[in-house]
Amino acid sequence: MEMGFSLSMDIDKSMSVRIISVAKQLPKYTRPIVEILPYVEKWLEGQDDRFRRKVLKIFAGAGVDHRYSIMDAESVFTATSFEDKNNIYAREATKLAKSSLEKALAKAAIKPRDIDYIITVSCTGIMIPSMDAYLINDLEMRDDVVRLPVTEMGCAAGISGIIYAKKFLEANPNKRAAVIAVESPTATFQHNDYSMVNVVSAAIFGDGAASVILSSYPDEKGPQILDEAMYHFYDATHMMGFKLVNTGLQMILDKSVPDTIASHFPQIIHPFLERNGYSIEDIDHLIFHPGGKKIVQTVEDLFGSLGKNINDTKEVLRLYGNMSSATVLYVLERFMDGEREQGEKGLMLSFGPGFSAQRILLEW
Repeated sequence: MEMGFSLSMDIDKSMSVRIISVAKQLPKYTRPIVEILPYVEKWLEGQDDRFRRKVLKIFAGAGVDHRYSIMDAESVFTATSFEDKNNIYAREATKLAKSSLEKALAKAAIKPRDIDYIITVSCTGIMIPSMDAYLINDLEMRDDVVRLPVTEMGCAAGISGIIYAKKFLEANPNKRAAVIAVESPTATFQHNDYSMVNVVSAAIFGDGAASVILSSYPDEKGPQILDEAMYHFYDATHMMGFKLVNTGLQMILDKSVPDTIASHFPQIIHPFLERNGYSIEDIDHLIFHPGGKKIVQTVEDLFGSLGKNINDTKEVLRLYGNMSSATVLYVLERFMDGEREQGEKGLMLSFGPGFSAQRILLEW
């Protein structure tokens, strides 16, 4: 029996919700991994030689070719206060959010005032008022736009935001919603923490933003959301998240994550598809969040034998790293911008703190 819930089966299916555009925005600072390694070496000064070699090997073998950041490399590897890092996050994240939303609006050929519901997603910094308030001002959105800031859901929140938008639009015909995910994991790097968790997260995570526009207008084009659901892993709150310490947000990342995901995959995937009358063989595109090299390998092992590939997921990880909640939207953009045939189906999937999995079934 599937854990989790979905209200979609109880709602009038004549009210369709479609994703009409997706657009990403990368921060201005970027370096190939080979140019970052010297900064890592400097950070490791005074550490045991064996440990230093191990850390450098982790960075070099993380499967991420480039790193994008809201800060230059020197600042990332310099001891700064939580206040300093969060101030940079608040300033730069808002810029990224605005740029990605403007791009998504342009792709959909609509204006900021055409948005009825705005959802902002981020877990790598703290802002009160939340980011959506600044976007409403900067873009002169309507004063009655409905706001929902989503925090504390980590990597899963990009899909969570789409699920919340879909629920709103399902109940409200002829409306549009914007979901904006912005993350800066580099702002959470702990300068005095030489644990494997801090090392691994620094090796795989990068910064980025993406925006999605959804619509319940019957004449607007894009893949339809057929169904959506959340899945909760019981007794797994220790697996992933952040601990708030004096120096900022300290990563929690249990080494059991890939194996735990693998053990739950049958319950996550098959009942969800079966209740919609499909099997994994019917799915044309796997739009998965690339959590890291090990998780990507786990997923590939599970689906490779079925003739399915996650090439776009792997490519997003290689090009940009894991950008937490925004990453799966980068994968989605690749499918949205490509040539799709009518009737093709896609399965979106992401994981995050809780521990939880979020799923969306799409049909073009």
